[in-house]
Amino acid sequence: MEIGIDSFIATGAYNDGLRPEENMMAMEALLSKIAFADQAGLHVFGLGEHHRKEFLDESPAVILAAAAARTQHIRLTSAVTVLSAADPVRVFQEYATLDIISKGRAEIVAGRGSFIDSFPLFGFNTQDYDALFEEKIKLLLEIRDNETITWKGKFRPELKQQAIYPRPVQEQLPVWIGVGGTPQSFIRAGVLGLPLMVAVIGGETHRFRPLIDLYYEAGEKAGHAREKLKVGLHSLGFVADTTMKAKNIYFPGYQEMMGKIGKERGWSTPTREMFEAQADPTGAYVIGNPEEVAEKILRHSEALGGISRFTFQMDNPGLSKEDIFKAIELIGTKVIPMVNQS
Repeated sequence: MEIGIDSFIATGAYNDGLRPEENMMAMEALLSKIAFADQAGLHVFGLGEHHRKEFLDESPAVILAAAAARTQHIRLTSAVTVLSAADPVRVFQEYATLDIISKGRAEIVAGRGSFIDSFPLFGFNTQDYDALFEEKIKLLLEIRDNETITWKGKFRPELKQQAIYPRPVQEQLPVWIGVGGTPQSFIRAGVLGLPLMVAVIGGETHRFRPLIDLYYEAGEKAGHAREKLKVGLHSLGFVADTTMKAKNIYFPGYQEMMGKIGKERGWSTPTREMFEAQADPTGAYVIGNPEEVAEKILRHSEALGGISRFTFQMDNPGLSKEDIFKAIELIGTKVIPMVNQS
């Protein structure tokens, strides 16, 4: 199993944006974190895309290219590219370029996005939320698989015998579908024969099994081999020497972060009791000492029918650099060996 980290570069600047000096410090901290994850033996690092004051991931391909220059082995991916509000031609060009810079380590996780800020920013109607993604994922795959294409759709100008460059180092640039809890999204990924990245940020992870079964069923009906249909899992997580320490370090920043987002979405601010429930053996959060974290990843994998990738979402305004680097070290030296030796 591949194990890594996804980041949104959440700065905590919910009310006032950061000063330029603070932005530079936050970006340098991120790039240092990716370089350290590479040295620690993590397999993948993903970068989200938001268009909000409290994030610095508006241009993930640019940041990942900077990370590529500092790393040797770790795979670099979006997490997710908000494809509905993007031009698939430019997305392909950006990640093909990243693939060249990284010598074949680029990937795309394409999704519809959980925030809709990019829609008005780039002139798209949220009423077309699903139709946009449906059209654009098919165009992205057409570009990936063919150097020259002829294509016509509803949401962008047609292409007539248009060659698209550059081409990536990898024979086929990996494209995953990032999903939340919508059944149609799981089915679409199966029909397209694409690997599935499931974001579970609340509830009980095993309850996603029927949706993953839909994915496999749709993929097999569409004629895709089972080994081509793989599943990844993304969850909030953190590792420390002891489980109590991990929870105590992670909770304050988690409460602040989720409380701010909750105000926008009508959620209540999470209490410690709610947090503990999510961190229990069947809850979504993967937080604890290395042994408990490894056991929980394996338990989730079994419950979902087998996963090939797990990524931690560790962004949290309450975590220090030392906390994060220690967690990365524990993931690389203890969690990954325990998961893959089982």
